[in-house]
Amino acid sequence: MIAPRIMVVEDEEPLGVLLRYNLESEGYQVEVVTRGDEAEIRLQENVPDLLVLDWMVPAVSGIELCRRLRMRPETERLPIIMLTARGEESDRVRGLSTGADDYLVKPFSTPEFMARIKALLRRAKPEVLSSVLKVGDIVLDRESHRVYRKKSEIRLGPTEFRLLEFMMRHPGRVFSRSQLLDNVWGETIYIDERTVDVHVGRLRKAVNNGRMPDVIRTIRGAGYAIRED
Repeated sequence: MIAPRIMVVEDEEPLGVLLRYNLESEGYQVEVVTRGDEAEIRLQENVPDLLVLDWMVPAVSGIELCRRLRMRPETERLPIIMLTARGEESDRVRGLSTGADDYLVKPFSTPEFMARIKALLRRAKPEVLSSVLKVGDIVLDRESHRVYRKKSEIRLGPTEFRLLEFMMRHPGRVFSRSQLLDNVWGETIYIDERTVDVHVGRLRKAVNNGRMPDVIRTIRGAGYAIRED
């Protein structure tokens, strides 16, 4: 199962470490960024499942980053929780009006923070927590680790399973080789980008089984996507 991905934008290092620890302890994949401009660049490369955003970060403030993200199609629905010391009513109103889905004032309790994270993921992307994914005529069951196409079971290796699962969570979206490496293999593992081509080829062969229509699109110069229909 691919865990939901959370980006934390927080310039206080001790708090960033604490948030990473608590989130990873619950099984989430976590990336911590300390500057608003860096976060904006990373979000253009990979959109996580949820964003934890401090208001007072360097370069680009959290409130400005939130405003920019809501103006872009790829991040307009990204769940955002603002985590900040600014607790005045006017600050809360401004944060929520700018586009934050939730607003938590420092200092905060860890149980409440984790409960809000789970609630946001549940409301915004129920498929992230679901054990069964369905795209077109393909069904992937994460609990039993089985894949079916038109009710026929497809045998996949662990890497091909993770690759298919990730792409099924984002049907129609094109991912570059580097994006697939980061999201399926992990950013800490060094693998040549051409390895992605090999595993996509294996996945395509298994899913199509030589007879069925190709469900994986290859976009020259851009990457791969799974067809929505």
